[in-house]
Amino acid sequence: MTAPHHAPGVQPVIGVDAGTASLRQADHLIHHLMDRLGLPPVTIACTHLIRTDERRCVAITFALPDAEVAEAVWERLADVLGPDAGAVLGGREQGAVLGGREQGPVQATRGATLAAEEHAQQRGGRAVVYPAAERLTGTVTVADLLTLTAIDQVSVVGTPPTGDHELDPAILVLTRDHVRPEWRGGRLTLSLVPAVGGTLAPFEVPNPTPCCADHTSPARPPRAALPALAPPRSLAGESSPTPSPY
Repeated sequence: MTAPHHAPGVQPVIGVDAGTASLRQADHLIHHLMDRLGLPPVTIACTHLIRTDERRCVAITFALPDAEVAEAVWERLADVLGPDAGAVLGGREQGAVLGGREQGPVQATRGATLAAEEHAQQRGGRAVVYPAAERLTGTVTVADLLTLTAIDQVSVVGTPPTGDHELDPAILVLTRDHVRPEWRGGRLTLSLVPAVGGTLAPFEVPNPTPCCADHTSPARPPRAALPALAPPRSLAGESSPTPSPY
């Protein structure tokens, strides 16, 4: 794959900081708002760790297809976010941003702004909802990941990131029904680790089960031998990926 599916700055991004304490809660809130707001299936929704002097939480973002959809969602968000999110999250302070507009107290809108900027620039964010994510259940191939979904590239932990022609596209990936790629340098990237029988598996393990369960401590499955890689293109200047903070 020679180019990412998504150009930075093209899609409007709504950021929401509801003071969520864990990835489990953030994943739950994303699905809650996807349903309540009626967001389209092309939405990319991410979690973002917020670590400032004033706030430590997990914010969420929604990249929407165009300004018209974003405007409609923004108008509905004030009603949905208040009492409903409070019921889900225990009444914490909540804030939201879209461009230069804000809803909520300043500490929460600052967190929402940090998350929205990170997503809009595609330099960070753990994707929970993205096009065709629902197809990633059971066992799939590397080719399925890269051709059927919004994932742009895969990375086997400890090796450079790859597009769709360095890693054998027929290698099997054990999804465990929990696939959380992340934005890295404008590309939605899925970190994988070796698994049993020459297969691969996502680095983040559902703990103990997919949403809504705790996802706060992603763990690596048992180490196995790396599957054979096809001859790579020149990777001069590239470095090995760093495991996600998520």
